[in-house]
Amino acid sequence: MSRMPTIAKPMTESARRGVRPAEELAVVHLVTEYWPYARTGGLAEAVRGIATFQAAQGTPVTVFMPLYRSVRDAYPDLEPITDAFRVRRVRVGPRVEEARILQHPGPRRNPRVLFIDHPGFFDRGGIYGEDGADYEDNPIRFAFYNLAALEILPELANVPVVVHAHDWHAALAPVFLRTRFAGREAHDRMATVFSIHNAGYQGLQRREVLQELGLPRELFHWRRMEFYGHLNLLKGGLVFADYATTVSPTHAHELRTTAGGFGLHGSFIELGDRFLGILNGIDLDVWDPATDREIEATFSRSDHAGKPLCKGALQREYSLPEAPREPLYGMTARLVGQKGLDLLLDGGLLERAEGQFIFLGAGEDRYETALRDIATRHPDRVALDTDFSEPKEHRLLAGADLLLMPSLYEPCGLTQMRAQRYGALPVARRVGGLADTIEDQVTGFLFDGYTSEDLEVALGRATALYGGSPEAWAEHMVEAMSRDFGWASSAQRYLDVYRRALAAHAPDV
Repeated sequence: MSRMPTIAKPMTESARRGVRPAEELAVVHLVTEYWPYARTGGLAEAVRGIATFQAAQGTPVTVFMPLYRSVRDAYPDLEPITDAFRVRRVRVGPRVEEARILQHPGPRRNPRVLFIDHPGFFDRGGIYGEDGADYEDNPIRFAFYNLAALEILPELANVPVVVHAHDWHAALAPVFLRTRFAGREAHDRMATVFSIHNAGYQGLQRREVLQELGLPRELFHWRRMEFYGHLNLLKGGLVFADYATTVSPTHAHELRTTAGGFGLHGSFIELGDRFLGILNGIDLDVWDPATDREIEATFSRSDHAGKPLCKGALQREYSLPEAPREPLYGMTARLVGQKGLDLLLDGGLLERAEGQFIFLGAGEDRYETALRDIATRHPDRVALDTDFSEPKEHRLLAGADLLLMPSLYEPCGLTQMRAQRYGALPVARRVGGLADTIEDQVTGFLFDGYTSEDLEVALGRATALYGGSPEAWAEHMVEAMSRDFGWASSAQRYLDVYRRALAAHAPDV
C-alpha cells in the first residue's frame, strides 16, 4: 500500500521570489458529519459549504470524518490509501488501536474527504447512538477519531496546517495536539481553530473518562476541562484552541451571557478577542430558484411568475386545498424543543392561526404525535411529513409564502437564508443568526419573547401584510430574494483567523 500523497499548493510567483503569501496554508476540517455522507442537522451542510468554498478559492482543503456503516454501504467503492497504522504511543481503552484512511477512487475530489476506518468504533447502526440513546463509548470513539487524524497529518501537507475542529466530537483535537503531541515539531507548528455550532451539546462525561482518554489528571481543573464535577470536552476545545468561533455574531454575544452561554459564558468571555462569530452561508448554486430542477417551475426576483405554480404543486402534494391567496407556512426542521414547537402547540395557537401549515422533519415522539393529531383533525390546513429529504425541502421553500422558525435558540440557522432566496419570508425569533440574517418587517417578521403570545403577534403581522396588496407583498419577497447569503465574506474572515492562529506557531527566523 502506498503512503498517503501529500497535498501541496502550486508554487505562486511570490513563492518563486521567496515570499510566502499568507494564503499558502492547508486547512484540515475535523467533523463527524459532512454532507452528503452523514447528516443529522445543519453541521454537515455548514462545514461542507465553507470547505467547498475554500477549496474553490485555491486553498488545499481536507475533511476527516469517521467511516460509518451508512457511509460504507452508500459508497462501496471506497478504497484504502494507507496501510493500517497504529495510533502510536497512545492507549485508547484497554489496547493500542489501528486505523486506515480511505477515500473515493478515481479523480481527486476537492475538497478531499478522507474516512477514518475502525469497524469496532464506527461500523454501527447509528452515528451517535441508536433507539434514542447515545453509545456509552462515544468519548472513546471520537477520541480515537481525533487521534488517528492527528497521527497521519504530518504526511498530508507540506504547507502550514490549520486544524479546524467542529463541535464537541472534535474538541479533543486541540487538547491532544497541545498535550500528547506536544514536542513533535510538525504538530507544534500546526494551528487550531475550534468552531462551536451548537453549545447545547458539550460532551459531558464522568470524571473517570479523563483517565480512559489518557489525558493528564491536572486537566480536571475548573480552568481546564472540569465543569461542575464533570469532564467537559467542549470546554477543553475552547481552552486549548488558538482561536474559537461560533456561527453568527449575535450568537457570539449570546454565548458570553449568563442566559445564553449554556454555563460556559465565563470560558467564552475569557477568550477575549480570540473568540468571534462568523456567519454561516449557503451554497448559492444549489439553492437557486432560477435553476432548481427539484421544483415545479423556476423563478427569480425579476420574474417570479413560477412561485404561484410551485405553491399550487406543494398544496397538491400534501392534499391541501389550492388556495392562492391563503398564506402557506412551511417549517423544515428537526422536531425538537429547540425549534420552538411548544409555542405553536401550547394554548392551541396552531389550530387557531390563519393559513395552511406544512411541517417537514422528524424528531421527538411528543411533537410528532401532537402535530399528527392536529393534521388529522384539520387535514385542510395542516400537514406533517416526517420523511425528510432535500428535494422535499426545495419544493417546500419554493411553494411556501412564509417560513416558521420560532426557535428557543438558533446559533445560525441555514433554512431562513434558503427561504428568503426562494421568496418565503421567515417568521422567526430574534436570536442568534436569525437576528443577523432577517430584517424585521422587510425580509421577514421577528419577535423577541419566547411566548406563544409574541409568536401570535408576529404571525398576525405576517398575515396582515400577505392579505393586503399583492404588489406590496411582492416587493418584500423580491427584497428577501436579493439578499446575499453566500460564503465569500465569511470565508475571508476565516482566512484572517487562520493567519493569526498560524502566526503563533511560526518558527523563529
